[in-house]
Amino acid sequence: MTSEITLFVNPTAGRGRGAHAAQPAASALRAAGFSVRTVLGEDADDALRRAREAVSGGTGALIAVGGDGMMSLALQAVAGTTTPLGVVAVGTGNDFARALGLPIRHPAAAGRLAAEALKGGSVREIDLGRVGERWFGSVLASGFDSRVNDRGNRMRWAGGRFKYDLAILAELAAFRPIPYRIRLDGGPVQEIDATLIAVGNGSTYGGGMRICADAVMDDGLFDVTVVGDCSRTTLLKVFPRVYKGTHLGHPQVTVHRVSSIELVAAGVTAYADGEPLGALPLTATCVPGAARVLAQ
Repeated sequence: MTSEITLFVNPTAGRGRGAHAAQPAASALRAAGFSVRTVLGEDADDALRRAREAVSGGTGALIAVGGDGMMSLALQAVAGTTTPLGVVAVGTGNDFARALGLPIRHPAAAGRLAAEALKGGSVREIDLGRVGERWFGSVLASGFDSRVNDRGNRMRWAGGRFKYDLAILAELAAFRPIPYRIRLDGGPVQEIDATLIAVGNGSTYGGGMRICADAVMDDGLFDVTVVGDCSRTTLLKVFPRVYKGTHLGHPQVTVHRVSSIELVAAGVTAYADGEPLGALPLTATCVPGAARVLAQ
């Protein structure tokens, strides 16, 4: 293992926490004897290019500093390689770190954990979802939740959790069930009306909403949560339960455990790890052991 590692930083994550988090994380790594090189980037494409260059150049680890968007970018660089990923989660949602039980908004602790894992060879192999050439680590969202994301992204005048809550209220007012066609593990096509379909490699999205509460990141399978055709009143009752994962017991909610899923619906944009993935249709596949993460 090389002693040179790469710090992959989003300085704007968590309203500027990324820039402040890089220093204590780097200090913890240097104190453990590692040589640290920092990679930024002029934009996402440039940052990813630089991260991939670091990985192909033999860096000992890629340590991502930021939120779920940065973790998603880092996964594109390390997926399918032997380069381990370190996580310094300082964003708004931090669902990737949460699913792995890693420190959240404690950059020094996250840096120390990564250093100890590197020295002790403590690496956890995890599955990733794949859609075309894109990888995701947590949850792929489609339906009501992705439309909330769409609307929230258009709200330039509001920010943080307040923006998300406003977007939920606006989407509820306009909500209609979505006709889907789905295929599970290459089986027969099923036609269903649903509120949303979430494909979970990890268990949470949206900063701790346990939409796929029982998902495990190294079992080779997705947990697919389908919230069926329900009224606005029922949705208002069920949706708050997602924070504890108790929504899974509602009769309008079903869960499938599969290695692949095809999703078809008109006018629906999919999001993965909180980032726009593109319009349906799409096929998502669970790839076992696609990434190596520095963990306890």
